[in-house]
Amino acid sequence: METLEEAELCFPQLLNTSCKKPTGPHSDTVLVKVLMSSVSLLTVVLNLLVIISISHFRQLHTPTNLLLLSLAVSDLLVGLIVMPFQILLTEPCWFLGDFICTMYFLLGFITICASVVNMVLISVDRYVAICDPLHYSTKITQSRIQLFVLLCWLYCVFYSFLFLSDNLKQPGRYNSCYGECVINIIGVVDLVLSFIIPMSSIIILYMRVFVVAVSQARSMRSHIAAVKLQRSVTVTVKKSELKAARTLGVVVAVFLMCYCPYFCLSLSSSDIIMASSTNSVINFLVLLNSCLNPVIYAFFYPWFRKSVKLIVTLEILQPHSCQTNVL
Repeated sequence: METLEEAELCFPQLLNTSCKKPTGPHSDTVLVKVLMSSVSLLTVVLNLLVIISISHFRQLHTPTNLLLLSLAVSDLLVGLIVMPFQILLTEPCWFLGDFICTMYFLLGFITICASVVNMVLISVDRYVAICDPLHYSTKITQSRIQLFVLLCWLYCVFYSFLFLSDNLKQPGRYNSCYGECVINIIGVVDLVLSFIIPMSSIIILYMRVFVVAVSQARSMRSHIAAVKLQRSVTVTVKKSELKAARTLGVVVAVFLMCYCPYFCLSLSSSDIIMASSTNSVINFLVLLNSCLNPVIYAFFYPWFRKSVKLIVTLEILQPHSCQTNVL
């Protein structure tokens, strides 16, 4: 009987303080691990393609693409570091210690925060490009974007250290037994800073972009007198309106789909205890957004498909390939 009880403990040598291994079927756990591993690999591959494309081809060295590059770096780190640790959190016991547990959540907060802030910066960039095109080249320069990207990452690091300060001072302080990986966060603060403010900014900016784009298209159409030309432009305007609406809908819907379950949990309580047993699926939905970001922001661009073809066929290894026309 004693052997059976010891076998059910994460640390059999710690009879009184060790967590117990939950008993039950393991088929669901295996399926979840396979799914999460596949998404992790796909996230790394897609974002790596974005990084190589923008970094290698000189034509793509624009302020907008620099923001996409920063977004891809944050999403790559999510797939490379955060997702694999999230897979480990599905295990019944955590064997890597309290310090590694806290570092995992710290890296997770930094990279996910950077991904969200980069999305806001991309929204600002598109807002200026559409709503103030005459001054875009003077307002949005390469050096300014580099500064904003640097400030974005510094803010995310500072925010994450400040947000997890209690957990960093004493790793494992919220564990109820040995073999857990648990942290405590203030749900309301996280809800406001990581979801409400960024999401509101993105929606407001994109709505403004959509309204201005539609009004400009209609104004252009109204100044065309020739019937044939007017018909041809009408088709173009309708397509542009649909494309703008579709892009806005995809950005907002995907972000909401991935983040809403997590922040709905935030609303249910002022404090959240994040542990593997109850939050692995909800946390992974947030991480899934990093896999979908390159699809939303990069796959919609023709230059990305051309770049991927050159990368896959190894043509980028040819001399002067960085000067290849991909636009």
